[in-house]
Amino acid sequence: MSPVDKNVELKEALEQLECGQQRQLAARFVESVLPLAKDERIAKVIDLLRRGRPSAEELEAARKMIKAAIVDSHCRCGSECDWKEQATYFVARAAAAAVAPENKCVTRNAAWEAAVNARMACTCAAIEGEDMSEHECEKQLQIAREFLNALQPENTSA
Repeated sequence: MSPVDKNVELKEALEQLECGQQRQLAARFVESVLPLAKDERIAKVIDLLRRGRPSAEELEAARKMIKAAIVDSHCRCGSECDWKEQATYFVARAAAAAVAPENKCVTRNAAWEAAVNARMACTCAAIEGEDMSEHECEKQLQIAREFLNALQPENTSA
């Protein structure tokens, strides 16, 4: 496996993952920014993904829950923006990518979509004055390297 040190390499590596793997990695990207979200529904969805392979019914319920979180936190155009709510919105969008239907998971690269939305959440939080001392792009590259290394055959237990 080639190293994952840049966004281009990250996106290419993510495109090679099957949907379940993309969901798992997307959940890790969301976990990284979960403290920026004010909506407990997002944490529930991520917990579902981290416990293992959710059933079709669980995924559908998670999609509905996340869609409600997205709608509830979306800033309206033309109104004064609450950047903390906007950060929650992007964390929820990242979680939505993690529970995307199978066809969208593969064709739209769910893990990459989660990564980009997590970065947007960090940008919103930084505007609001949150301490964003660790750069999210670098953090995601590290998360992805660890995840991809764990997938290597020599790193699995018999």
